[in-house]
Amino acid sequence: MHSPGLFPAAGGTMGTAIRSHDWSASPLGPIDAWPPILRTSLNIVLDSAFPSFLVWGPERILLYNDAYAEILCAKHPAALGRPFRAVWHEIWDVLGPLVERTLVGGESHRMSDIPLVMQRKGYAEHTWFTYSYGPVRTDAGEILGLLCNCIETTETILGQRRQAADAAVLREHESASREDAERVQLALAAGAIIGTWFWHLPTDRFTVDEAFARAFGLDPAIGRTGLSLAQVVATVHPDDQAGLAQAINTVISRGGHYAHQYRVRRADGRYYWIEANGRVDLAPDGTGLLFPGVLIDVEARRAVEAERDGAILKLRALNDQLEQKVVAQARARGRTWQLSPDILGVLDADGFMESSNPAWQATLGWTEDEVAATPFLDFIHPDDRAATETAWRDARDHGIRAMRIENRYRHQAGGWRWLSWVAVPDGGKVYCSARDISVERERQAELERAHEQLRHSQKMEAVGQLTGGLAHDFNNLLAGIAGSLDLVKLRLRQGRTDEIERYVAVAQGASRRAAALTHRLLAFSRRQTLAPRATCVNTLVDGLLDMIRRTVGPGVLVEPDYDATPWAALVDQSQLENALLNLCINARDAMPEGGRIVIATANRVLDPDAARACELPPGDYLVLSVADSGTGMAPGVLAKAFEPFFTTKPLGQGTGLGLSMIYGFARQSGGQVAIDSQVGQGTTVSIFLPRHRGAAEGGQAASAPEAAPQAGRGETILVVDDEPSVRMLVVDLLEDLGYQVLQAGDGAAGLALLQSTARIDLLVSDVGLPGMMNGRQMADAARIGRPWLKVLFITGYAEAALLDHGQLAPGMSVLTKPFSIEAMAQRARELLAR
Repeated sequence: MHSPGLFPAAGGTMGTAIRSHDWSASPLGPIDAWPPILRTSLNIVLDSAFPSFLVWGPERILLYNDAYAEILCAKHPAALGRPFRAVWHEIWDVLGPLVERTLVGGESHRMSDIPLVMQRKGYAEHTWFTYSYGPVRTDAGEILGLLCNCIETTETILGQRRQAADAAVLREHESASREDAERVQLALAAGAIIGTWFWHLPTDRFTVDEAFARAFGLDPAIGRTGLSLAQVVATVHPDDQAGLAQAINTVISRGGHYAHQYRVRRADGRYYWIEANGRVDLAPDGTGLLFPGVLIDVEARRAVEAERDGAILKLRALNDQLEQKVVAQARARGRTWQLSPDILGVLDADGFMESSNPAWQATLGWTEDEVAATPFLDFIHPDDRAATETAWRDARDHGIRAMRIENRYRHQAGGWRWLSWVAVPDGGKVYCSARDISVERERQAELERAHEQLRHSQKMEAVGQLTGGLAHDFNNLLAGIAGSLDLVKLRLRQGRTDEIERYVAVAQGASRRAAALTHRLLAFSRRQTLAPRATCVNTLVDGLLDMIRRTVGPGVLVEPDYDATPWAALVDQSQLENALLNLCINARDAMPEGGRIVIATANRVLDPDAARACELPPGDYLVLSVADSGTGMAPGVLAKAFEPFFTTKPLGQGTGLGLSMIYGFARQSGGQVAIDSQVGQGTTVSIFLPRHRGAAEGGQAASAPEAAPQAGRGETILVVDDEPSVRMLVVDLLEDLGYQVLQAGDGAAGLALLQSTARIDLLVSDVGLPGMMNGRQMADAARIGRPWLKVLFITGYAEAALLDHGQLAPGMSVLTKPFSIEAMAQRARELLAR
């Protein structure tokens, strides 16, 4: 009984479920605001005794009645209010085209015994359905939804298949001995078979088995000795006797397979539908010889078929009635096209909107005539036009089912609006729906700007920490240098020259510490100048063991643990030595009571997963590790270990650049640094270096600096540097060493001298020179005319133009600023002596 003013008015369990469902977050909106056409259509569905449902709106929302809930099985009640495609995703390849053709093309469909593989019970299940789809239209013909009535025919189909299988078994078995063997073979069938017969046509002898006799209330003995066909026909329903006689005469005249359904009176006095299946074997003269067969009970099948046929007829009539009602209601009330806040339109094959709704003018200011007269691409922002045109052509030409794209549309008053489009092609046209997302995009842009400001703030804070630490350390160093120079100047005026050497030593020491600090900063920033060589790391560690043991002291045991056949690594040997010594000193400081340091080498092959964890490309690596038995690092300390100026040592006992320098050196060498540490159990620091496929070069013993630089022998050296003070010091130094010196302030002037006839035995040049030519380019140009020219580059940090495939060209060397007189003299002498 319907309740006045209640919606849905009835509908059983599903009516109650729909009324209590929270629709506020659904695309359909609050139930009180549903349009009349939807409410009317839903009441019709809920009142139906057949399984029925609605698919409504652009999102294809599913609404259904109690009978359809039984078909959904485990998918109910979660299916209520969900998109139809999401509910039946496993069979969407079958349903999807029909749904689109109904909702977009307005077609109606009637399908009988369609096979579907469903997952409605938690497993794959073969089912069969008969159903019809019809569109729900407004007065203007706009399609708002789809209405379906259906019935499941799974049991009917399976029954038919089982009966067909029974008949196939009967047909396939052949007999050697006629009468008895025929009965045995026919009796192999199970289930619906109620008896067998054997008719010897020449003698008109008709015998049956016991099951046959019992089914028809006959004496089994008569069935064995034989009875007349008239006795058998007497049990047939009077209305079916004529048809049976005609079927028997036909098969006897032609031979072969026989099948006929008719009603017979069985032992209980009632008539039942049976199906007689058999075959007639003909004699050589064409007359009937043998006619064996089997009786099958088809009463249940006939009842199901009758019920199904009646249901289909009722279903079709109901569907026609419902469609008429829905169309009538839609014509009376439907105005969704005009009232929709979303932009709607139909795009023809030439790129014009052949129809559009009022939302175009409300959102973008364009009238219907303006929209129809302008190619739609003319409305689109130039930066979005190519992607939009490609998507449109793909949808139009290749039949892509649904196109989703966001772009900017020109407003009639100026400016642009962001729109989110959904478009479906059909029949050479594209049906479009768009939503204004300008506010959402602006909010997203504001969020991205806020994130960028946060990242910039964090970066500036890190830069502030870095520059603050640098300023602190350099102020200390500059105080020592400036103070020493002031005292040297004062003592010279006083004539007290015996104290000058002490102040010079202080200034030189501060300068060396400043150079070391700069070197560490360049290592951290991966801009230090490296001279990589193919190196056997085992040999390098062997050469440092004595120095390491003296440095860490007798309380620390230092043990090597080498790979027997280590791969070579292409690495700057002096920088690797500094890194190893630095790690050993850190390990010693972590063991104030003494302990054990293990220096190990190992070959490691990093697969993609391991390489990703190490932030390295997959491949082969030589790993040099230093492990200690010290105090270890807490997680908070470990997280900051590579940060510049971070240190856990007391003030004045460490700059905090050690590990950051090692990290920068390893990354600049193409490798990585990893730390494994646990509090109280020690720390292991591992340096990963890419494997070098060539052979390692022989180790070079470090030569002790000479007591005094060797004098030149009249060689001429060209010095090119754009910094006058540096150039003056280098020129004075080389002249004091006995060389003839030429000088230039930039690459062009230097090249002019190099291309002259002047004798030049060695070129000493900065890498970064003003103008269009750097130091390396100048040297390469000079070597065209002077192929054996020796070149010494002096630079403050790594220059990309300095190296060729990671190495210097033959006859070239590099010296990092600042450098000592001894280092300059030694390097010049080495180059000139080659």
